[in-house]
Amino acid sequence: MKKQQTASVADIFARALGACAPQLGSPVGIALSGGLDSSALLHLAHAWAQEQGVTLHAFHVHHGLSQNADAWLAHCAQSCAGMGIAFEARRVTLEKNAKTGTEEAARKSRYAALGALCAAHGVRLLLTAHHQDDQAETVLLQLLRGSGTAGLSGMDGANSAPELLGNPDLVMARPLLPVSRKQLEAYVANYAIAHIHDESNDDARFARNALRHQVMPVLAQAFPGFQERFARSAQHAQSAQRLLMELATQDLAACLDGDCIELAALRELSIDRCYNLLRHWFGTRGLRMPSTAWLAEMLAQLLEARPDAQLLVTHPDCHVRRHRDRLYLTPKLDELAGMRDKSDANIPGLEKAGQQFHWQGEASLAFPAYGGMLHFDAVEEGGQGIDIAWLQAQTLTIDFRQGGERLKLALNRPTKSLKYHYQAFDVPAWERERLPLVCAAQQLLFAAGIGLDCHCLSLAERPRIALRWQSC
Repeated sequence: MKKQQTASVADIFARALGACAPQLGSPVGIALSGGLDSSALLHLAHAWAQEQGVTLHAFHVHHGLSQNADAWLAHCAQSCAGMGIAFEARRVTLEKNAKTGTEEAARKSRYAALGALCAAHGVRLLLTAHHQDDQAETVLLQLLRGSGTAGLSGMDGANSAPELLGNPDLVMARPLLPVSRKQLEAYVANYAIAHIHDESNDDARFARNALRHQVMPVLAQAFPGFQERFARSAQHAQSAQRLLMELATQDLAACLDGDCIELAALRELSIDRCYNLLRHWFGTRGLRMPSTAWLAEMLAQLLEARPDAQLLVTHPDCHVRRHRDRLYLTPKLDELAGMRDKSDANIPGLEKAGQQFHWQGEASLAFPAYGGMLHFDAVEEGGQGIDIAWLQAQTLTIDFRQGGERLKLALNRPTKSLKYHYQAFDVPAWERERLPLVCAAQQLLFAAGIGLDCHCLSLAERPRIALRWQSC
């Protein structure tokens, strides 16, 4: 019986590697903890690499959480030396975070270290020892968390995870995913493979350990072979998730207008398609996935608020805003040093606030207090701009608008308020408060987001300059 199990494990491993290794080439990396699972993986990969003529690297991450960590590192190094496998370890220091906990911190630091090790050795394919029981635990954990199809999909046979690994060229493969823990135990016993035991895997305070030691044995007794059925359910969920992604991609393309979403188009979709589209949109922007309750509340506010309402919904990673029936995702921005409360405008002594400066021919000047950089662009012959000599002789002031400012864009056009110009140029309200003005001799020269006042434009055939603002 053991020989049949051993043969099937090797065959499954070879088939899995045959699907991705040829495209990614040599060398191949192994994530080696020294435990039973990764030790079996190392043995299988070594035999396969020798047969295929592939260079193999084994990488070990030393967290320093256990008093046995040094011994585990020495064991891994010795195992690799005995098989002639290149080995490298990396020590990491965990960043303690009360919200994520030690387990998640160790996971993130481990994968980041593995990604860096692979990059250093030109490895584009990293093998991990996740198996069928791990998949069952993952699906059950996600079910207990109330996850949707994405979570219930469990782990893929192979995927890239640049945000986790810090390496966009790296593919992480799990060739033992169809193999049960019992099969791996039989394989290790058959070949007398030495391995270590990580005592932290016995600590039931960790959710996965609690499932492994307290829940899974009961399930196995009542429903023998449940791991395989859980894995099959994960495959069904993966298929459903792929369909949802296809639909979300199509819906987003139909609703997207530049970087924002047309709410009129969103209203044409069912509520479930709206949720699916918005989750996908958040994902494409690298934002954390919102909960269903948060998403429902956000969508209700967006669709039901008055047309002229300046709607803002706060997400942990961004702000969700509405402007002219379009939906925007904007970064959370700190208060700028140059900002003043509008109520301060009538306080004596503040009416002349702002930062004075002189322009001495620089291509650009940085104004950190105002959140950006002012550029001075040379104007081609025949173009409109400010006389350079005149501008260099002025004491200039940069400040945010205080209300009541007016600007005339052209001699044949009337003078209008900045509010009018912002509306005409479709500048959202939240951006207007962060767009500065440049004045000289109490005359408005330039309004960021709008342009130059025509009164300061020179008609003489002398070198001229145009102002341009760039927010950081």
